[in-house]
Amino acid sequence: MRQGARTAVPPGRGTRRQTSVTDMQARIEALEAQNESLTAELRDAREQQTATTEVLGVINSSPGDLAPVFDAILEKARLACGAPHGDLWVRDGDVLQLAATQGEPGFAKWLWQHPKVPLWKGSPPERVVLGEEYVQFDDAREDDSFRLVPEFLEQVERAGLRSTLLVPLRKEDVVFGVIVVYRSEVRPFTKKQIALLQNFAAQAVIAMENARLITETREALEQQTATAEVLGVINSSPGDLAPVFEAILEKAHTLCGAAHGSLAVYDGELFHAVATHGQSETFTSVLRRPRPASPVHQRLQAGERFVQIADMKTLTVSPSDIVTPAAVEAGIRTQLFVPLRKDGLLLGYITAHRHEVRPFSEKEIALLENFAAQAVIAIENARLIAETQEALEQQTATAEVLGVINSSPGDLTPVFDAILAKALRLCDAAFGHLLTFDGEQFDTAAVHGEPRLVEHLRQRGPFRVEPDDSLLGRIVGAAVDVGQIADVLETNTYRTSDHFRAMVDIGGYRSLLNVALRKENVLFGVILIFRKEARPFSDKQIALLQNFAQQAVIAMENARLLGELRQRTEEVAELNRGLEARVAEQVEELGRVGRLKRFLAPQLAELIVSQGDERILESHRREIVVVFCDMRGFTAFAERAEPEEVMALLREYHAAMGPIVAQFEGTIDHYGGDGIMVFFNDPLPMPDPARRAIDMAVAMRERAKELLHTGRRHGHHLGFGVGISQGYATLGQIGFAERMDYTAIGTVTNLAARLCAEAKDGQILVSRRVAIAVEDSMALEEIGDLSLKGLSQAVAVYNVVALGAETSAS
Repeated sequence: MRQGARTAVPPGRGTRRQTSVTDMQARIEALEAQNESLTAELRDAREQQTATTEVLGVINSSPGDLAPVFDAILEKARLACGAPHGDLWVRDGDVLQLAATQGEPGFAKWLWQHPKVPLWKGSPPERVVLGEEYVQFDDAREDDSFRLVPEFLEQVERAGLRSTLLVPLRKEDVVFGVIVVYRSEVRPFTKKQIALLQNFAAQAVIAMENARLITETREALEQQTATAEVLGVINSSPGDLAPVFEAILEKAHTLCGAAHGSLAVYDGELFHAVATHGQSETFTSVLRRPRPASPVHQRLQAGERFVQIADMKTLTVSPSDIVTPAAVEAGIRTQLFVPLRKDGLLLGYITAHRHEVRPFSEKEIALLENFAAQAVIAIENARLIAETQEALEQQTATAEVLGVINSSPGDLTPVFDAILAKALRLCDAAFGHLLTFDGEQFDTAAVHGEPRLVEHLRQRGPFRVEPDDSLLGRIVGAAVDVGQIADVLETNTYRTSDHFRAMVDIGGYRSLLNVALRKENVLFGVILIFRKEARPFSDKQIALLQNFAQQAVIAMENARLLGELRQRTEEVAELNRGLEARVAEQVEELGRVGRLKRFLAPQLAELIVSQGDERILESHRREIVVVFCDMRGFTAFAERAEPEEVMALLREYHAAMGPIVAQFEGTIDHYGGDGIMVFFNDPLPMPDPARRAIDMAVAMRERAKELLHTGRRHGHHLGFGVGISQGYATLGQIGFAERMDYTAIGTVTNLAARLCAEAKDGQILVSRRVAIAVEDSMALEEIGDLSLKGLSQAVAVYNVVALGAETSAS
């Protein structure tokens, strides 16, 4: 190819190059547009983040103060959404309250002049309350809902506001308010702007919740602090209620937003204020007057938790009501009454007043109830302290009076003086005297009070009082033991009795209390105490004077007993001298009884000694019934057993048989090992001695079964047998001075012993004469004639089968 010659271009190649450039430029432009969009979004996001951060900063720097937070939220929301005007409203029930507004000055001014808007039906706020996430109007002037309030629509048109967006301040389906932004042109808000406004609404809710929590925390802290301070006053003023009530009223009214109030107590009949706070002197004087229950008080008495009067001017005033007109005159409109109640008993109430018609909230009522509870605690503490002090004073006074009684045995003058002095002091009385009564006349034993009155009473001397309607007359007649006169000037006794009128006039006395000194319907005297004012004595003071009256009776009884004791001392001394001689005789008598009890039943021994004739114990002949008993197998047992075991058995055996012999009044001849001999019909004759002997033998057999059963369990085969005979014997005492026994000698005793030896375990063998004596009253089994050792002839022997009652049962 030649130099400089042109290179040929293939057909179509230039066109393709131009197309590629065009595409490239289009792509670049698209990328630049995308970049600008992303840059705008990034800028918007940064602005939103900055706005959010700034709002959170305001929330953090203004804890509990929502005004700057709402202003910041509204400002950022308007700027972010491109809205020249905006409002923020908080909800209070069915009303919206303006909290912040920014933008068009005229519209903002009109809104502040009309800060409350009801949630009227169909309005945009009601729609979000009912659940819509937001409400938007392309042109507010053309929307029917704005036409519901012509004045509002007029202001919207005047401000030139068109497109409108309303977003609720919502948390968990609860709407706390709304935020509204406006534009001056018809340009609806985008979804992005709606979401942005919802974000600002969420921040407003956070701020409101923070403020609520901070407020509740602060209120709780204030309440705890106030409660602690009141409890501190209660602790530092034991028994003194005035500073406690003042502290309670001050704290309660401050925390409840009340202008003033009072605390009243109830004595069971009347109400009266004992403390006031912030009241005028005129109204306070009215409240402090005792007064009966008003309709409001009656509602508290009926058990209502509280009574609130929204407007005192609406109350119907009764002619006797002096408080309601005074309250209205003092400017009180809303009034709250909270009872002071313990265990269902009304002690009083606490009130809170406002000068405007603004009822107290449930939280404020609960707060006042808490302070009412503290007032009840203070009242109870004061009551317990007062009762403890009174009880201590009474115990001290009682102890002192008892000390005087103890130190003045028989001398009543210092005792009466001490009783009267203590009674006057503890019963809050000015004068008193103690009269004694001898059954006919009264006489002054002690008197305390006005010196002229003391002299007047001492000069009068003893005097009579007949049973009549006067106070002393009713005491003499035993109609009453306690009498009280609220005002002696109103009594007939004052008008008719010269002495009583002179006593009252000299001392200037009004209230009187009499308590009788009486024991077992016997009148010993009377205590009288007076007050210089017409103020009746309380039940507690009456009981206290009754206690002193009892002490006076004790002292009088002690003095009487001491006198009687002294009078009888010589009589007792003389009696003692006579008793000394008798004691010597009785000692000798007891010796004789002791000796007789060795072989006689205790009652027989005592009878013989009481008759003073022991000649019946001298040797004589008499028909008797002899019982001889012993254990079967005892000799074999004694050979095998240890001596201690034998002694233990005999001790238990004799202890069991001895009381049975005494029960049937038998005479014990002797104990010999396991053998016991008892006879009947001597030394004192007795009816049916044979039957009595068999009854005793049966009782001994039954007791022996129980006793010897234990021995059988241990391998010892022991039994019990009895022999009974009847016949003549010679009886009397044998022995020597230091040891005398009473015994029977004769064939009858030998026969009883031989019958006992012949008896098998459980048998009671009797002779013919015994069988004949008891054949009509018990069942006998004929054994036959037996030849017995020591007897020359065979003897007819019978076995006792059953007693008469047992035979009938069979």
